[in-house]
Amino acid sequence: MPTVIHIMSANATFQQIEALRRNREKRHRLGLFVVEGVRAMNLLHSTGWPTEALVYAGGVARSDWAHHLIASAAAPTHYVLAAELLARLSARQQPSEVLALAHIPADDLARLPTPPDLLALLFDRPVSPGNLGTLIRSGDALGAHGLIVSGHAADLYDPETLAASTGSLFALPAVRVASPRAIEPWLARRPGVRLVGTDEHGGVAVDAFDWRGPTVLVVGNETRGMSAQLRERCDAIVRIPIGGAASSLNVASAASIVLYEIGRQRRGAAGAPPRAQWSAR
Repeated sequence: MPTVIHIMSANATFQQIEALRRNREKRHRLGLFVVEGVRAMNLLHSTGWPTEALVYAGGVARSDWAHHLIASAAAPTHYVLAAELLARLSARQQPSEVLALAHIPADDLARLPTPPDLLALLFDRPVSPGNLGTLIRSGDALGAHGLIVSGHAADLYDPETLAASTGSLFALPAVRVASPRAIEPWLARRPGVRLVGTDEHGGVAVDAFDWRGPTVLVVGNETRGMSAQLRERCDAIVRIPIGGAASSLNVASAASIVLYEIGRQRRGAAGAPPRAQWSAR
């Protein structure tokens, strides 16, 4: 049975929970982040993600969904709040019925699956939590096996990241590394995996590149693109041909287009075979 703690005022425990929403340093020091939203909560539960606590209001009517979640979720602590305190914690206009405090996993590249047809994403120094979350959602939907976030970047566990991922953060393994150099030992143990960058000035169009081999798709910073170090390290750099008045695409949108093309080729879609080949350095 979980330990039930009632919180009727904005005491120190409540303030600590509230700080997890807005304070990145606090999240990572405590190793916890706030989960909100029906789909996110369902995936948190169904994937067995380690959860420290559930947070919900006492003395209110609840949906069948909330009743089931409270009764079945494996969380050692339940915080039962006054309704007005739960409203303060919730980011929704209509406050969520149940929130969770989930554990932040270790940043260990061994958490990433490495099947023979590996498709991993490397997002270098993302600034926007919304873009980061959208890329997680697209990676989950379009066949990626994992995500690496390199350098000083938006927080994987920011509420905005989680909201934009619509819960896919719990389905797509994601790991942070200090710099792209940190993945070199991981790559060295996986010969044949190529790094392919994306850039508007890339040497080959995305649909003319052969995506069938194991790949780490590199996505650059929203403003500066890939670092010079990553650009030099890439085995190839592809571009998305665009027209119209737009000068470029949103980084998450561009990555989604590339992911779709990778999936199309790997499913053996009809059409002319890719023309551009790659060779490992």
